[in-house]
Amino acid sequence: MPPNTTASTGQQPGKSGRRKGRKARLIVLVLVLALIGGVAYGSYWSISTVRASFPQTKGTLTLKGLSGPVEVKRDNYGIPQIYASSDADLFMAQGFVQAQDRFYEMDVRRHMASGRLSEMFGKSQVDNDEFLRTLGWDRVAKQEYDTKLSATTKKYLQAYAEGVNSYLQGKDGEDISLEYAALGFTNDYKPQAWTPVDSISWLKAMAWDLRGNMQDEIDRALLTSRLGPKQIADLYPRYPYSRNKAIVQEGQFSDLAGAFQQGGTSGASGTSGTGGTSTGTASGGSGANGTASGASGTSGTASGTSGAAGLDSQLGGLTRVLDDLPPAVGVNGDGIGSNSWVVGGEHTISGKPLLANDPHLSPSLPSVWYQMGLHCRSVSSTCQYDVSGYTFAGMPGVIIGHNQDIAWGMTNSGVDVTDLYLEKITGDGYLYDGKVKPFETREETIKVAGGSPKKIVVRETNNGPLLSDRDEELVKVGKKAAVDTAAPDRGDGYGVALRWTALQPGTTMDAVFAMDKAKNWTDFRKAASQFEVPSQNLIYADNENHIGYTLPGRIPLREESDNGSIPAPGWDPKYRWSGYIPQDALPYEYDPERGYIVTANQAVIDPDKYPYTLTADWGYGARSQRITDLIQSKIKDGGKISTDDMRQMQLDNSSEIARLLVPTLLKIDPENKDVREAQKLLEGWDYTQDADSAAAAYFNAVWRNVLKLAFGNKLPKELRPKGQCLWVEPVNTTGPADEAEKVRECGQRDPDKAQPDGGDRWFEVVRKLMGQPDSEWWSTPKVGTRPAAHNRDELFKRAMIDARWELTAKLGKDIDSWSWGRLHRLFLKNQTLGTSGPGFIQYALNRGPWELGGGEATVNATGWNAAGGYGVVWVPSMRMVVNLGDLDKSKWINLTGASGHAYSAHYVDQTEKWADGELLPWSFSDQAVEKSTSDKLVLKP
Repeated sequence: MPPNTTASTGQQPGKSGRRKGRKARLIVLVLVLALIGGVAYGSYWSISTVRASFPQTKGTLTLKGLSGPVEVKRDNYGIPQIYASSDADLFMAQGFVQAQDRFYEMDVRRHMASGRLSEMFGKSQVDNDEFLRTLGWDRVAKQEYDTKLSATTKKYLQAYAEGVNSYLQGKDGEDISLEYAALGFTNDYKPQAWTPVDSISWLKAMAWDLRGNMQDEIDRALLTSRLGPKQIADLYPRYPYSRNKAIVQEGQFSDLAGAFQQGGTSGASGTSGTGGTSTGTASGGSGANGTASGASGTSGTASGTSGAAGLDSQLGGLTRVLDDLPPAVGVNGDGIGSNSWVVGGEHTISGKPLLANDPHLSPSLPSVWYQMGLHCRSVSSTCQYDVSGYTFAGMPGVIIGHNQDIAWGMTNSGVDVTDLYLEKITGDGYLYDGKVKPFETREETIKVAGGSPKKIVVRETNNGPLLSDRDEELVKVGKKAAVDTAAPDRGDGYGVALRWTALQPGTTMDAVFAMDKAKNWTDFRKAASQFEVPSQNLIYADNENHIGYTLPGRIPLREESDNGSIPAPGWDPKYRWSGYIPQDALPYEYDPERGYIVTANQAVIDPDKYPYTLTADWGYGARSQRITDLIQSKIKDGGKISTDDMRQMQLDNSSEIARLLVPTLLKIDPENKDVREAQKLLEGWDYTQDADSAAAAYFNAVWRNVLKLAFGNKLPKELRPKGQCLWVEPVNTTGPADEAEKVRECGQRDPDKAQPDGGDRWFEVVRKLMGQPDSEWWSTPKVGTRPAAHNRDELFKRAMIDARWELTAKLGKDIDSWSWGRLHRLFLKNQTLGTSGPGFIQYALNRGPWELGGGEATVNATGWNAAGGYGVVWVPSMRMVVNLGDLDKSKWINLTGASGHAYSAHYVDQTEKWADGELLPWSFSDQAVEKSTSDKLVLKP
């Protein structure tokens, strides 16, 4: 039996384990057969090759550079707890241990962040490297190291790098990881030494995936090719502040009063986009219902540019480049969410706070997170840390977790820190304020495994790097961009540049170490103020019974004429950023009277209460309000919440959109008996999306078809999924057209990133349209024997018919065999060779499927994209519940396991428990850690 099965750890397989495919259980057998048969380089492979990279976890090792002995204690899941007597020894050991388990992953990450993937994987990655070199993450990381970070932080980064390099010393690739042995078939790549800048550059990759509304900015401009202002406004409704509460409700505003009374930054409360008021439409938008120039008003144009056909094609080209980039921690900026909440001691069984967190990220193998503890044997001025939690392999410190005094969690804030600018290019420069300015240029050489190097020239404007240089279509179609009379002449066309806060040196690495040793709210807020990029919602609890929330980050101030919701004209100075919101003016909340704080990517604060623009594109609050409702139901009439209650909330599968639509669907009278049979599944359904639910399977199929018929078929090709070819209306209409007028268009977007994705923005779109049964959105033409629809109920009937036959094709005619989990499956793939390597290698490295419950915009957020299918595209990448009353009663779980080695017992040993919603004990005290220790390694100087 292979070591990754549950039997090897003494655990009983759960429901999802029984449902899981047998692929992982056959891998060793397949490997042996390959060896015998000589399949796929079988003569090179051996069990000793596979196991050569497994780390030593017992006994003693010498680590040159340590000042004293360090103990590494691992539990039954291989999770390490490190004990040292100095800070430098602690972080050096962290680097060594993470390299033992995850160096290949670390190596791939640094090559991605520095635009050097071609050095490992050859010419297939040249386009990605060109784009990443244009962004220049590693250059900014080096500037941070040289000019921004404290001497202490540099010392820790150096110690970490020394630990990684001590592990690498004397090892060939196959001694480090199975993947290097596989790479050896095609190139002679050799791992290089780790540097402190390699650790910092990963922060840029993380920030890229959490960059905010850049995709929405592109999409709104693309929509103008097919839809009018009112229609685009329908698709970006106002944030429902009265129904889904913002994070900050009882915040501290004394430091903002003066700015707010004076109006703060111009246009502040009116430009918050989806939550904006009617303070004008400076971007040129004519949004419906008098909403702001944010979401609803963005159907207009910035100086008449965003509606042009040329720009549509440019942005479509940019989208294709973005789709091709490998995700760092998420789905390339789309769908990134998370849940976190904290409940004060007055509402808990222990009398002390409970804090929960589950970041929603793209599934990967190994998981992006690495659990560990960093403990000073005695906390003092020379050894300051006693912290445990979730780290990134490749970065020192703990990102999310707790120390002996406080706990903290994170969710993506979604604040707008990126803007796209159209640039008027002329000769060797670009137009700005009526004058031609020269580009800043640099030459980059991309080394290619198995091929010749390629040189590129990166050009930058005063707004940032020119992304259009990286895509031929962006260059050609820029010559066609139409503009209004106030814009410069077309000339050589327009380019697209990116301004992004992460392209400036910052201090986030300082913040990580400061949070890890914070002792109270004051320390934590001070540390958070250094967490510049990416901007995150930070929740807090301490053992003195305080809870809090703070929003850190470098968040740009924009002039009244621009709220960052659509591409802006780079030649016009009034669209330049005018600075950043002061750190002491960012929203926070401390010990609110209600006794709890929930963050789940909803609006941070009602714009009527805050003088600055944060974004035009919040999440719409479906998850956050459900969590709030669950908390309130527990604490009403004096009820108390336990650690397990918090876990159960994380697993809540309730569908808000089902609760809205099912009563109407049950009133429909379908003529076909098979459709009526499926409809009966919805009778008495409690709207929970369990993996074994046939009702959830049918409802989600109906929901997907409602979205496709009402919206998806009317979107421009740049937003629709690849492979979907339609005869569509020419432009600017959702109503029927003569058949002769229609044109055939095929979708261009990756299915996992296409629209309508079915998230909570679409919940809000449909919610508003439910009261307009004759809206033109509910019209759809006849296709074959499928009837046309002219109103809401007719379209719902058509969606029920289409869903019935879709599921018949996918799951069979017998509805008794249907289940949501059969549609909604998770595959875990190695993010390099597991997606593009030889079939045998993919078979060896990948795991799954697991059949899951949950869904999009559900607390148990196993996300799927309704435009592309039902498969799981993002997940709760970990789950934790911290108990401040007794830290040893805290619980945690990871998506995969501690190890990145494909045949390790700890490769996916947490996945089945994760899929079943279980949490593992989280030992913290010396006594608890010692009791749970199964392997002990001593590192000696």
